[in-house]
Formats: sequence, structure tokens, C-alpha cells
Amino acid sequence: MKLHKWKDIDFRGRIERVEYEAPDYQGKTWTKYANVYLPYGYDEKKPYNILYLIHGGGGNADAWLDCSQIKNVFDQAFAEGLCDPFIAVFPCFYSWIPSQHRTRGIDAEAENKQVRNFQKELEECVIPAVERRFHTFAELNAEGGGHTLANDAQHERETLKGTLQRSRRHRAIGGFSMGGCTTWWAFTEHLDIFGTFLPLSGDCWAVAPKGGADYSKETAQLLADTVKKYGFDKDDFKLLIATGDKDIAVHNLTPQVEAMKQLTDVFDYRDEVGRGNMNYVIKEDAVHAYEEVYHHVWNYLPEIFD
Repeated sequence: MKLHKWKDIDFRGRIERVEYEAPDYQGKTWTKYANVYLPYGYDEKKPYNILYLIHGGGGNADAWLDCSQIKNVFDQAFAEGLCDPFIAVFPCFYSWIPSQHRTRGIDAEAENKQVRNFQKELEECVIPAVERRFHTFAELNAEGGGHTLANDAQHERETLKGTLQRSRRHRAIGGFSMGGCTTWWAFTEHLDIFGTFLPLSGDCWAVAPKGGADYSKETAQLLADTVKKYGFDKDDFKLLIATGDKDIAVHNLTPQVEAMKQLTDVFDYRDEVGRGNMNYVIKEDAVHAYEEVYHHVWNYLPEIFD
């Protein structure tokens, strides 16, 4: 994995906050927010690709921005022409304020329930709130686009779903640690509205918590079955996976990836980035921290929306 020398950029993007209503852990409605990165020169008249980037356990919508140089990564990449400018979104998967509910240690079942429950919020609350406000390929904020309210809620959801499905190649999701777990859950439940997935230092818990290690074959099979369920093939999605050799997640993620490699009818694994539909990078001397994983985002940028 190549390292990069970070530098200051004159043409910086900006961060805006989008508020939306979502159910809390008691089933009541509360106001949440997502941070949205808009690239320098954001033009409301043109559509942008969009990346949803999820925090780790105990974090929130501010975690990526507070704990890493991710904004500088985007600013520098776009200024240097590493890839076309896109919008990045930082939501929070918790149905409560983490600092007010955390206990000592990690309750794996509770965390897994949070990231799985977030999938409904992601599709029905977060994405519509963000993509109705900013211009993406879903055209939700364009006159005559998919934003018009239907007479009944079911028809409105179906209309929105179809719009998101048609623009899935221009929408990606990734995350760190439990955000990586969230990304795998999105693969199982939202493969029809996302085209690229970046699970960073987090395995798939759809079979069971820490399923990447304890149920690697079952997990790999579930992911393969998901692709077939949606009627997709090797050319319809991309998995850009990464962790560190000193990261606690490597022991869960690696067995899962190895099991997925065996299912060659679905997963076309290649060591070379940019080939196949699945790549796995292990960064040397890298621990479980935002300061490490944002380097993976940099290296994968040219491949996310190619």
C-alpha cells in the first residue's frame, strides 16, 4: 500500500449539516443530523456521485471529521485530479446519543442490532434527506425528479426506491470498525441501491457477531446468496476491503475474505486494485484507528466511481 504526503490545499470543500427525523430506540421520533462534505466549486446544476461513510462503535456523525484527515483527503484528491469530485455523507447509526448510553465494554449484540436497524433509517430517512437537498444522480432535488410526494406513503416509497435503484452505480457506502459492519449489512439489504462497498476494519455480522471469524464460510455464502437474490452478477458491484496487520479486525476480516475468495462464481478477487470486483488490502504496522483507515480511502478513491 502506497503512503501519501499530505499537504494543505487552497481549494477546500465545505461541511454542511442536514437534519432529519428518525425513530429512536423507544420508537419515538427524534431529530438527527448527518454531516455532508461538498467539494470545492459544488454546482447545484450538475449531478454528483455520493459516498456514505459510517463511524465506528461509540462514535457519531462527527467522528470521521474529528478523528482523521478525511476532509483533507477529499480536498487534495479532487484538487490533484485523482478522481472526479463527489459528495460525502457522515451519518450516525445509533438510535440514541452514544455518550449518554455507553457502558464499559462493548455489547456486541446491542451494537449489531443498532447497525442492522439503521438500514431502514438509511434508506428511508438519511438518503432522501441528503439527496433531496443536494444534487446527485438520483435527481431527487431536480424539478420533475423523484421527490414529488405521492398520494399515499407506499407509492411514495416505491417511487423513491426505483429512483435510488436506477442511480446505484453513483452511490457508495463504507465505514470503519462497526461502520464496516454497517457496510456489510448494507450489502445484504441494500445491494440494489449501492454499487460500491468499502468495509474498513470490520467484518460481516449478518450471521452472528464476529461472524467473519467464527462463521466465515456461512458468512461468505450469505453474501454470495445476496448477490444472486438481487439477480446481479460479477459486474454489478464492487467490494474494496481493507484493514491493518496490527488491527484487531484483521483476525475477523481475513478468514471471511478467504472464504469469499472460494466462491468464484460471485466474487472475482484480484490483488491488483482496479481489477475484478473484490480487493483486500492489509496495511503494514496499522492499528485499529481512524488515523490509519483514512489512508485506505485515499488509495481506493480512483476505484469507487470508476
